[in-house]
Amino acid sequence: MDDKTRAKYELRARIIKAMAHPTRLFIVSQLSQGEKCVCELTRMVGADISTVSKHLAVMKNVGIVQDRKEGSQVFYSLRCPCILEFFECVESVLRTTAAEQLALAE
Repeated sequence: MDDKTRAKYELRARIIKAMAHPTRLFIVSQLSQGEKCVCELTRMVGADISTVSKHLAVMKNVGIVQDRKEGSQVFYSLRCPCILEFFECVESVLRTTAAEQLALAE
């Protein structure tokens, strides 16, 4: 693998790693329904604001979410809603795997 190819796959891995946490997946799911302020996400997640902010920072650093400030509040939205297509693919893998395991149990 050459350096350019390696760099491309390393960038992909950074994005996937940034999503590899249940709380972050939940946040992306909530943001798929529209922009949310950190205070809303904190209530939804059931964690303190610093924890939620750290999760959001990880996702912002790789380009999954974007923010905007309005007074003292910070609002987040999906930067690239196509990330939801990845979720559909994950669900498809889960369904296929479950179906195969069920067939083995019969």
